[in-house]
Amino acid sequence: MRNVISNALSRRVVVTGLGIVSPLGVGKEIAWNKLIQGQSGIVSLGDEYSKLPCRIAGVIPKNDSVEKFLSKANLKQMAPATCLALKATSEALSDAKWLPQSDLDRENTGVALGMGMIDLKDVCDTNVALQLGYNKVSPFFVPRILPNMAAGHISIKYGLRGPNHSVSTACATGAHSIGDAFRFIRNGDADVMVCGGAESCISPLAIAGFCRLRALSTSFNDKPSKASRPFDKNRDGFVMGEGSAVLVLEEYEHAQRRNAKIYAEILGYGLSGDASHITTPREDGSGAILSMSRALKDANVDKDVITYVNAHATSTPVGDNIESTAIRTLFKEHCAEVNVSSTKGAHGHLLGAAGNLEVVFTVLSIYHGILPPTINLEHPIDDLNYVANTQRIWNNTKRVALKNSFGFGGTNATLCIANIEVKK
Repeated sequence: MRNVISNALSRRVVVTGLGIVSPLGVGKEIAWNKLIQGQSGIVSLGDEYSKLPCRIAGVIPKNDSVEKFLSKANLKQMAPATCLALKATSEALSDAKWLPQSDLDRENTGVALGMGMIDLKDVCDTNVALQLGYNKVSPFFVPRILPNMAAGHISIKYGLRGPNHSVSTACATGAHSIGDAFRFIRNGDADVMVCGGAESCISPLAIAGFCRLRALSTSFNDKPSKASRPFDKNRDGFVMGEGSAVLVLEEYEHAQRRNAKIYAEILGYGLSGDASHITTPREDGSGAILSMSRALKDANVDKDVITYVNAHATSTPVGDNIESTAIRTLFKEHCAEVNVSSTKGAHGHLLGAAGNLEVVFTVLSIYHGILPPTINLEHPIDDLNYVANTQRIWNNTKRVALKNSFGFGGTNATLCIANIEVKK
């Protein structure tokens, strides 16, 4: 038994495919190039939002490839978020050149993909339909609002019979999905995992609900591209976004045997709970510190090898300060060597699809040796080594990063990711 456990834990996990549907664009090259160029995907919303305090969001720029997945036939059976997940999955599998055909390959390929919240508009519209009569309620209503149905549809479409898994942990959903997929492969439950998250819940009701929580930015309705400003003294709340990002994770030797392109390696995964408040992390950052420390321990790397933290920082007055406190507390004097950025300045907060999109950007950062900027960072809250407004070359031969994601309810996730040369 000891040898079996040892062999399972020695399985390395790499990233071989990436797919993006985001406010910055569709496809990893388009979204990545806009990100490092400091562009924003946050725009003004329509007239139906005119009476709300927040009237901006990160909206996916529609094109023919996206509209194909958001067809009437698909939307009859699926939530919009599921459609976006299918599009991102198509991109990721194509990028990985992995479309399993044999029974064995399909049995060893799984899915781990969730969403943070259901489409509230669908619920409201169905309630209106019910007032007109029982037969007006769609038989697909319940399947459309189940958070695991994106994973289910992906599994069905591609015949994937490995682990079929979904988590819904608010804004940590995407990171938890990737971390769980990483462990499925490392522990021998699968050789390949399709993983990530999806979110499509921008509606007047959702915006109103978050406004009532005083969570959203309301001071930049006339300047949408300036609204999301993580770690900036003038931040006043996050900006909602929509989209999906999907990664193909693969056991290292499996990827090598088929000569797959490898972007990066997942080294470790850490989780924690704040056990404090439904929306606010602990002021001392202890929950985030535990999550980051556990990821480092799981990766078996020292904190001094970390030179980049892709922060969760959403542009809220409280949350950004606490994450900064956690980073400074954990890294101490090594902080001077740690670059920090939050890409949410460019695309907003995708809720359940935030962590996975930002993992993709962290992977691309490692692969290209470029650190993405936090745009709109004009007056930093402290002296951390922020990548402010302009991309930065990541010169380190060994590029090792932490990616943080934190969610309502005090749930925290951190992934440790590195270039493939780090461990042989």
